[in-house]
Amino acid sequence: MKKPIVTLLLGAAFLTACGTGGSTTPPATTPATSDGQAGAIAWGPCTDLIGADGKPATPGPGVECGKLPVPLDHAKPDGEKMDLALIRVKATGERLGSLVFNFGGPGASGVDTLATTAPIFAALGNRYDLVSFDPRGVDRSAGVRCGDTVDEFLSAGPSADQDKLAAEFAAACEKDSSKVLPHVGTVNAAKDLDLLRAALGDDKLNYLGFSYGTHLGAVYATHFPGNVGRFVLDGAFDPTGTFEERAVTQARGFDAAFEAFAKDCVAKGCEIGGSPAEVEKTVVNLLEQLETKPIKVGERELTYGLAQFAVITPLYAEQTWPVLEQAVAAARKGDASILLSLADAYTGRRADGTYNTMMSSLLAINCADTSERPTLAEAAKLDARVRKIFPILATGGSTSACAHWPVEGDDAAKRIDATGSAPIVVIGGKGDPATPYEWATKLTDQLKTGVLVTYEGEGHGAYLSGSQCVAGLVNAYLVDGKLPASGTTCPA
Repeated sequence: MKKPIVTLLLGAAFLTACGTGGSTTPPATTPATSDGQAGAIAWGPCTDLIGADGKPATPGPGVECGKLPVPLDHAKPDGEKMDLALIRVKATGERLGSLVFNFGGPGASGVDTLATTAPIFAALGNRYDLVSFDPRGVDRSAGVRCGDTVDEFLSAGPSADQDKLAAEFAAACEKDSSKVLPHVGTVNAAKDLDLLRAALGDDKLNYLGFSYGTHLGAVYATHFPGNVGRFVLDGAFDPTGTFEERAVTQARGFDAAFEAFAKDCVAKGCEIGGSPAEVEKTVVNLLEQLETKPIKVGERELTYGLAQFAVITPLYAEQTWPVLEQAVAAARKGDASILLSLADAYTGRRADGTYNTMMSSLLAINCADTSERPTLAEAAKLDARVRKIFPILATGGSTSACAHWPVEGDDAAKRIDATGSAPIVVIGGKGDPATPYEWATKLTDQLKTGVLVTYEGEGHGAYLSGSQCVAGLVNAYLVDGKLPASGTTCPA
């Protein structure tokens, strides 16, 4: 699930969305179907895949891409259509059906991510067609674009007029994407998901969601409980909190993750500090220096804002902690290339200097999924509170961006109740910085049909952590229907 940092912080840990779906959403107690609206999927070769390095990628065996026409406005099912971009990796063994993925964000391209990661899911791909998609407002699916404002908005430090930058960013998004902005959001994406299920020919939706994908899955189960098949939600998000509550909870999560990183670094002989406190001081001092003196990297430079993204990124997985030590040590010697690469990976900057829609889609969806519109004063107050918890983070202009957003949000995606659905496996990690464990317990309760599995280890998300315990439980449920006992715990 890919990522967060304060921009995520504002949303839902890379989550939360927009839209006009509230008034047209069927009640949770009434199973709904979109079968009558389902179009046909046009499958063919994949021609525009982008790899994890930001460069064009070649599809592997059995991979095909497609498009599914869905209503731009779900309140007008016979009106104008938009295309959802899809990818499918055909089952290599005896096929059970389709397994649909959402890898997080909101804003991550499911098409590119599945193309890159499909071999990791070989055990599932033996029995399922692995399917993913770019949700509406993301990348190939009428992705939200915001002109040439992205670089400046993401690079800005605390001393910049971030509210002005946020207003300019929002205005650019309206100019470039005014048609789709009123129709993005998690409720609308859930309706698309049911159209996809029907178009794939599946009576039930089998689904594996990571990070924000857990929110999309929970909203789907709320509105289409009768269509829930085998569902796993890994790195769970609690949508009920306010902007401030989510930001504070994530700040505590990242503070704990950084402390765990620092202790591990010191125990192994750390190049950037002899104690956890020294390690943190080293990173904070580096950021402060970048505020007034960015480090040149070729024709570019590492700024304070980009360095924040860079520092947060390796905290997502324990396996990448050594990269953070290496990157900070190199930057102290004047080489910021590793940190800049980390920032680019987080923000979706491609090798050719263009951006995918990760950050613009994220804000569009986050602002659309809530009626909250924090003022500049409220944003400043939140920023100060977050910095006291974890000085490396600053919420900046991303908090006040929704105040300038051209489309009103609503709270329809905050209502979660999957009563009547099949059991839904919810996985929470004790050391997850982006979607802290308390969110998993809350989401499990909200679903009513949730079955909680606890992972004792570090990192964002558990299935891809390397835990054989977690992977075994998930595979057994998705492939064989063997539901784990509620309260099951997997060690680190």
